[in-house]
Amino acid sequence: MNKPQTDPTRPASTAGRPHGALTRRRFWQLGAAAAVTAGAASLLPEYASAETSASADPTAQEYFDRAAELAGDNPVLKSLVSGLTAGYTPPRPPAPAPLRIFDNVAVLSVGFVSATAILTPRGIILIDALDTPDEAEQYIVSGLRDVGADPSTIKYVVVTHGHGDHFGGAQYLADQYGARVMMAPADWDLLASTSPANAPTRDLDIADGQKLTLGGTTVTLHHTPGHTPGTVSPIFPARRQGRAHTAMLWGGTNPPTATASKEAYLSSALTFASRMKRAGVDVELSNHGFVDYGLERMEELRGAPNGRENPFVVGTSGAQRFMKIVETMLRGRISQDQQAATPAATTAAATSAHTAGCC
Repeated sequence: MNKPQTDPTRPASTAGRPHGALTRRRFWQLGAAAAVTAGAASLLPEYASAETSASADPTAQEYFDRAAELAGDNPVLKSLVSGLTAGYTPPRPPAPAPLRIFDNVAVLSVGFVSATAILTPRGIILIDALDTPDEAEQYIVSGLRDVGADPSTIKYVVVTHGHGDHFGGAQYLADQYGARVMMAPADWDLLASTSPANAPTRDLDIADGQKLTLGGTTVTLHHTPGHTPGTVSPIFPARRQGRAHTAMLWGGTNPPTATASKEAYLSSALTFASRMKRAGVDVELSNHGFVDYGLERMEELRGAPNGRENPFVVGTSGAQRFMKIVETMLRGRISQDQQAATPAATTAAATSAHTAGCC
């Protein structure tokens, strides 16, 4: 995707309350409505296999219809279905003001793409670094100060994948504050082979399942290849008003061009969903807030900062349903490829396996 067009002056806040403001209770109400529509089996990990027993070889459209049924009227899940649909054109929303969405988690966003700061007593673990050094300075550095955090305490920049809108500000933060930059080896190799603008100097490799601990907070970094060869998705603790939660951030959303890479993405989604379940993940986050209704949820939370409900807390079932939609949409995209496959198309797709999309 092309570089987002952002306003050089960040607004203090998105004006007005968002359309379809979502609380955790409302999320569950919408989830219950979706369950009625799709049937209780739709919410279970066995959903796909149960459905395929009735139709041994579902069409792409049948998979897409199932994903829509799973989403129901839930704006988070409907946004995800749209974001995973072939030909989807991402919006270019304005930058929201920075916000602590949990006591120890802040979102620093230009609208199109976001960085997530995990705040600890010993410093900051930053997930992604936006598109350019200027964006890092304007939105991350100033944004951290706005939420009461010190940018000079950034210790690690975890890059979820090797696209410029996620690593572009990493070297600036390393140079300014001595932060260590982390990426999976496959995407360090991707950067070395493509030499993109603003690429950071190779620093720390991320191993699959690696635990990164700072100030008593442990972030577990999982390899989830597919969007790129080295996409990483973290799981980490979040706290709000004395309540402990477990958050995940799916590291790369837009499916790649090549069918084989989509199959790797599907395998990653299945494995990560299992790891989420074992970890008790009940919070869903994205580095592209337009793909999971995240920007609207920020404004919902901003409008009720002392409310007991946090719209990012979707519950363990809600988090699993999110990944079930990822799985189902990927199965549909793979089926779509197979239905349209020709030798020429397959060859063309293989040459651009990881160049399609930055989300």
